[in-house]
Amino acid sequence: MIQLIVSVILFFVIFFGISFILNMLLRRTWLMAFIYPFIVLFIVDEISIGDYFTAPGQSFSKAFSELLSINAWDIVILSSGFIGTIVSGFVIKFLRKNGYQMF
Repeated sequence: MIQLIVSVILFFVIFFGISFILNMLLRRTWLMAFIYPFIVLFIVDEISIGDYFTAPGQSFSKAFSELLSINAWDIVILSSGFIGTIVSGFVIKFLRKNGYQMF
């Protein structure tokens, strides 16, 4: 149970930070929220990135079948990372609205 709590906090903070930095550098507020599902796919599956280009049909079908077979704890942990990207987008929008121009 403690591992779940630590993992949820860790994923939230990591993806909040990555998203915040990408938002500052690229000035695309919701970019990380659109990229996050692909990151989850790379975390969940055991397929190399090159296989997606050499055998895309087989790779994507295997990846989605593995994505559907994850358990509830993994869904909670991965969802906390997605929530971190969403919160980062709102924080960036709030800071820009209040006059903080980052990069």
